[in-house]
Amino acid sequence: MHWIINNNLVMRFVTAFIALILFFACSNPETSKENNQQEQKKSEAAPGIYKKPPSSFSDTIIIKGKSAVFYNPDSLQLEKIKAITDKMVYESNLHDCFYQMRNARMVLKIYYPLIKITDVKKARYLLFEKANGKKEYIDLNTKNDPCGIFIFDGQKAPQLVDMTNIESELGFYFLK
Repeated sequence: MHWIINNNLVMRFVTAFIALILFFACSNPETSKENNQQEQKKSEAAPGIYKKPPSSFSDTIIIKGKSAVFYNPDSLQLEKIKAITDKMVYESNLHDCFYQMRNARMVLKIYYPLIKITDVKKARYLLFEKANGKKEYIDLNTKNDPCGIFIFDGQKAPQLVDMTNIESELGFYFLK
């Protein structure tokens, strides 16, 4: 019996030793260096976070009362974004904008039908006029997202909302 226990220990040791030898034999240091260099080149070539190109327009849209303002890049701005963005990322962003905005419009239509919807494509500035006469300007060039939504109740400051969480954002802001 003593011999069987020692034999099991020896077998485990030999198995572990063979596994280590195979592990180190299979990992070629030259291959690892090549892989690291390729990964480094990919990360250098991959586009980083870009700054959204400025709008082609300098117009101002005036917003009064309860509103939801949907903004998108103008056509020239969209072409500039396309030029500095990876094709798949660009298409994914367009897809996300379209479906998130569509969802937000449906939520507004169902739960907040009295809120006026304004679409902005050919303007750079938003001027929100509060009921007390105060005004707030927003320069869309300072917003790095290609699309988005501002909500405004006519009293408080306008708020840029997270489109993926539109139901909660509307409820918190407008407080039914």
